[in-house]
Amino acid sequence: MTEVKLVCVSCPVGCELTVVLEGKEVVSVTGNRCPRGEEYARAEAVEPMRVLMTLVRVEDGRDRVVSVKTDRPIPLRLFPQAMDRVRELSVKAPVRIGTVIEKDFLSTDANLVTTRTAH
Repeated sequence: MTEVKLVCVSCPVGCELTVVLEGKEVVSVTGNRCPRGEEYARAEAVEPMRVLMTLVRVEDGRDRVVSVKTDRPIPLRLFPQAMDRVRELSVKAPVRIGTVIEKDFLSTDANLVTTRTAH
């Protein structure tokens, strides 16, 4: 069995959590003061997820880049592959806030969308 220590980020309290794992199976979670802490610990210990926020090149515009993010968290382990993919992408100006740059980004069911308008 493996023990993983985490600090919960589900709320401002910041509970110190201990997750006991057997392989990739969560055996127990302690230290949480609410159910959200347990849910966070179970997910974070097995498959950490994050929203990817980065920049994509803009072609034929005054802005050189536009900020983008995934519209839902994706596995943290995919971030190197995600950044390789982002480096291949570009959008043609103008592009509006909320434009989907790539649907089902890396087959994660998350869309890569712009977070501002670029000209």
